[in-house]
Amino acid sequence: MRITIDATSLLVRSAGVKNYTYYWLAHLRRQARPGEEIAGYPFEGRPEGPDAKLNHEASPLSAWSTALRLGLVYGVNRLGPSALDTALGRTDVFHASNLVRHAPRRAKLTATIHDLTAFLMPELHTPATVRADRFFAERILKRAEGLIAVSENTRQDAIRMLGIAPERITTIHSGVAEAYFDAVPVRRAKRYVLYVGSIEPRKNLPALLDAWGSLRPDLRDAFELVTAGPMGWADQSIRDRIRAETAYLGYVPESELPGLTAGAAAFVYPSLYEGFGFPVAQAMAAGVPVITSNVSSLPEIAGEAALLVDPRSSGELAAALTRLLESESLRGELCRRGRARAQSYRWERCAAESLEFFRRIAG
Repeated sequence: MRITIDATSLLVRSAGVKNYTYYWLAHLRRQARPGEEIAGYPFEGRPEGPDAKLNHEASPLSAWSTALRLGLVYGVNRLGPSALDTALGRTDVFHASNLVRHAPRRAKLTATIHDLTAFLMPELHTPATVRADRFFAERILKRAEGLIAVSENTRQDAIRMLGIAPERITTIHSGVAEAYFDAVPVRRAKRYVLYVGSIEPRKNLPALLDAWGSLRPDLRDAFELVTAGPMGWADQSIRDRIRAETAYLGYVPESELPGLTAGAAAFVYPSLYEGFGFPVAQAMAAGVPVITSNVSSLPEIAGEAALLVDPRSSGELAAALTRLLESESLRGELCRRGRARAQSYRWERCAAESLEFFRRIAG
């Protein structure tokens, strides 16, 4: 059985999908049985182990090699299914991403549904992203023989929003990199509360800034708010506030994130919608108490291991921050619960369940 995974996301600037593809592909290859080949499209690219480099801002290949492979993807997208069949060669199952524009004619088609934000909250995305996600849904998701959803919440959204039959979608939770489970905390001059993620409307940073600004002065003196992540498409006023009201670190390399996360006194993530929520799962694995939203997949992923709040209420978010920062015993309890909860989010488990999914699809 030959399974070809669309790894185009590794060649471009990407956050959660790139993280997923990088670790998932490596673990699929490690756990495949004899006679099972896990190939990559449009390149072999073999991310392996903790020493491999994941850079969300850049391709792992040279500029020339990256351009050649992206050119191949562009050409195949323009030429159609026959060109894709030629590029895939002898493939039993092709697992597509939203950078693919056609379904293959010979291989069985599968894909991962990461989230349905473009359908549920289109105003939080750029018009180009909304168009791309809708095209992907029509051309790939609705034609696929089987789909993976990264959470049950995402599965239910896909059933409801796209009209896909429930039996065609399998929920397989994503994983957390091993480095988070044994991360050595980074120490800063001041204790800190951490947010990690792109600076974009969906992440709901204005509510976090308003909540932080409303905390008692003694709490803001004792802790600083640290934000990390690339500037996305947030408007200029939010960019200015992030830089003025937080210790903004910008993009933090993947190799430094586990230590930064583990060193936090608390992790706060008031997103309006997540398909899975990697930062929350990573914080729990690192033994950091979490405050996150009570919407989308976040209650499913966090379970009883986090304080859940209405993300649109800065007052409720401020109350949770106050409660957590004032109580060392609560922080300790959430740390213990979080570590236990995160054991469910291992890439080995995700890959094993995914391989069973592919075997079923391949017949």
